[in-house]
Amino acid sequence: MAFPRRPPTRWPLLQGRLPGRLHSGLRTCTRAMAPQRCFVLELPDCTLAHFALHADSPSSTDSSGWHPDPRLASLLGPPGRSYSLCLPVAAGVSCGERVQAARLTQRLLLQLRRDPFQQCRLSRLLCYSPDGRAEGIHHGFLLRDPHDGPATRQALLQLLGQGQEATRLHLGEFDVDPHGELWQRLWAVQDGEQQQVDCARVVPAREPLLHPAVPDLPSSAVFPDLATARAVLEACTPYIPEARAVLNMVDQCPQQAQKGKFHVIVIEGLDATGKTTVTQAVSDALKAVLLKSPPACISQWRKIFDDEPTIVRRAFYSLGNYIVASEIARESIKSPVIVDRYWHSTATYAIATEVSGGLQHLPPAHHPVYQWPEDLLKPDLVLLLTVSPEERARRLQGRGVEKTQEEVQLEVNSIFRQKVEESYRRMENPACHVVDASPSQDKVLHTVLSLIHHSCCERR
Repeated sequence: MAFPRRPPTRWPLLQGRLPGRLHSGLRTCTRAMAPQRCFVLELPDCTLAHFALHADSPSSTDSSGWHPDPRLASLLGPPGRSYSLCLPVAAGVSCGERVQAARLTQRLLLQLRRDPFQQCRLSRLLCYSPDGRAEGIHHGFLLRDPHDGPATRQALLQLLGQGQEATRLHLGEFDVDPHGELWQRLWAVQDGEQQQVDCARVVPAREPLLHPAVPDLPSSAVFPDLATARAVLEACTPYIPEARAVLNMVDQCPQQAQKGKFHVIVIEGLDATGKTTVTQAVSDALKAVLLKSPPACISQWRKIFDDEPTIVRRAFYSLGNYIVASEIARESIKSPVIVDRYWHSTATYAIATEVSGGLQHLPPAHHPVYQWPEDLLKPDLVLLLTVSPEERARRLQGRGVEKTQEEVQLEVNSIFRQKVEESYRRMENPACHVVDASPSQDKVLHTVLSLIHHSCCERR
């Protein structure tokens, strides 16, 4: 991978023409480096670029003749300078340390959006192990300074000390040697001082068959059971008082809530698909109880958890589903139950958020991430209301309803919206029955009631 040589700068360690002794030292350091780390970078067009840090692999092509992504030269090499930032979490750490690293990463994002970084380009960066281990995932950012300014570098070095020893920021700095080879130098705080702790050559990396974030989803976003989500919120209690209140409500719910004799219908859909209107009309027509997720008893804290990183936010919504399940169990003994959003909504938004890139990078159909949790009360029918993007935009005009960050993303990011919708369609056990909600309210209501009637008849 040949890059333009960088002209000399004021920092001896960062010169385009590295001294021979230092360049030799870099090669020695790289050979000792283990294991190899890979990176995936999300680009503005929602495509992904992959690269790796390795010792002796040739930088221009591998043995099979595969060539590196040509975009990496403009992303990592001169002119300008690029930096990688992540808070590595060691394998086998506690849930509390994972939560702390996620919160520090979110705080880092806020810092990188302020001066002196506002003139820089900020992108999501995921560091992962090439063997696909879930515990090898590190979330971070790539910061591209088009002017290679000293103020940017100095401000980044000052961030190195944040966090405890187990969750301390690692700063990677990309530079080109006299042969046009790209290197990453890794900076960290050791013994209270900023030190270069590692170095490696940037080499090509094949795109894995499965997006590297997917193996980590069951422990970070799409929780497969109550215990996993509960452990996350338990770790939050020292600094989020409301987490204890949510846990207390969860603990009051029966384990493995069971559905009563009446049918349970879940209605899902993006904002402005008519979900609120339809759920109310259906519950009136069937003389059913109308429930919502998250339930009223915890929805007062929704804004608090929406401002937290994904692992905390999704744990809150997941536990809300289990509280709703206890309400469903109680109410379905006496009457039909209509639920405004449930587990599918929690899972689809998490998948679309955590899996970077476009639709092609989502987990494939029938992947376990699309399966209903075994310990969560299952509905009889799930309906997904859909309208065209143009119709959604028309309905959203002038609504003035307070939205979460993810709901805002639906409006401004068409790729994100498509990933949410496609994730809904891939859900299984139970799957979503898609309903076109574009016609009049009466026609949509008639369609929904017909589907419910046929579903009820089939189950008798």
